[in-house]
Amino acid sequence: RTLDVVVDGLPAAFEGYRVVQLTDTHVSRLLTGDWLARVVARTNALQPDLVVITGDLIDGDVSARADAARHFADLRAADGVIAITGNHEYYAQYAQWMRAFRQLGMTVLENSHTRVRRGDAALTIAGVTDPVASRYGLPLPDLDAALVGADPAAPVILLDHRPGQARRNAARGVALQLSGHTHGGHIIGMDQLVKRANGGYVSGRYAVDGMTLYVSNGAGLWPGFAARIGVPSEITQVTLRAR
Repeated sequence: RTLDVVVDGLPAAFEGYRVVQLTDTHVSRLLTGDWLARVVARTNALQPDLVVITGDLIDGDVSARADAARHFADLRAADGVIAITGNHEYYAQYAQWMRAFRQLGMTVLENSHTRVRRGDAALTIAGVTDPVASRYGLPLPDLDAALVGADPAAPVILLDHRPGQARRNAARGVALQLSGHTHGGHIIGMDQLVKRANGGYVSGRYAVDGMTLYVSNGAGLWPGFAARIGVPSEITQVTLRAR
């Protein structure tokens, strides 16, 4: 899917900037390394300025999935690859996966941010953790912490695996939130149930109090519910535009 997103205050240097979002790849025994290699190739063919991955990259522990996950290292973008965790990373060796992702060349944001620069202009890319962290004694999502030290003049793009806190994030000044988690509801009709657990957001673009929220259907599927009917998987290209 491709979409243009108007960002208030977007510096002229970032007009036409292309962010490609991957989410919910769920690399597993079902979606193997060969499948991920094809997703990576299709992503690279878009020649993105930046690749972001909004969680649920894998299912399984590092020893079982390391060979398949190595294909993430083949992602290519001018400004690199930035990732956050989803809930599934916590279910299998969270700390080990965070190390593994960084070793594959990703910048992993855990309630933190990074800057993307074009000359003197900048974008802030912030990322938060997942609420399931509470089960494991790990840090809960904290946008305030993620934005500590951020340039107040730089528009904020937030990576948040779940879309449910969109209004709160908009109130904090986020310009664009990219999320996944819902798989678009999996099946036509089931989206009505899925949206209830996700603040009313399930698939596509939403205008939320001056912020754009985009919820991707995700590239993959969780093996525990490996079905899509009328809800296609996706790789998402977002092109930033100034107002």
